[in-house]
Amino acid sequence: MASGRKKSFDENTALNAAMEVFWQKGYVSASLTDLTARMGINKPSMYSAFGNKEALFVKATQCYIDTKLAPHVELLFQEGSSLKQRLKNHMMSIVAMQSDPEKGKGCFLTLCQSELIGGDIPKEAEQLLKEADLIPLQIYSKLFETDEECIALELHKNAQANALTIYTLLKGTASMARSGIKTSDLEYCVDTIISGMTIH
Repeated sequence: MASGRKKSFDENTALNAAMEVFWQKGYVSASLTDLTARMGINKPSMYSAFGNKEALFVKATQCYIDTKLAPHVELLFQEGSSLKQRLKNHMMSIVAMQSDPEKGKGCFLTLCQSELIGGDIPKEAEQLLKEADLIPLQIYSKLFETDEECIALELHKNAQANALTIYTLLKGTASMARSGIKTSDLEYCVDTIISGMTIH
């Protein structure tokens, strides 16, 4: 039996390219032409490898979660560093990514989650975005609830509120970075929040 025609592109490279388009334009504004042009493939190849636009978006969103979030999270639990330094390293790592001119600027998830209210995001993609929105809150809550320094500072008593404070600031910096606010100005906001939390 004759074998199928071999793919002339790398799926992982194409998926990352699609992720960059959604990161820059959101789900609604990203056209198939935008996607295939950045991916370097034609529409039949895209449909064959990834399915329709919704399926591609779901895969791109999962790719963002799997590849972009983990390095930032590791900084939160870095051994040998104070809580203040860990929070600063974590938050500024995210701000640096949000401000990267080579990316879409801002946050992929924050941008696409803002489109949910319009009702134009397909159901599977909507569910994934809502689930992704809970991940940072869960991570921050765990930190505040279990970290020895957090407990010593009594931050564990309001773990969920503290988690929401961090996440709210980072959603704000995503919007500000997309608007062109300088990283140094956003760093001041980060320092202010951390100082308020860690002064005992």
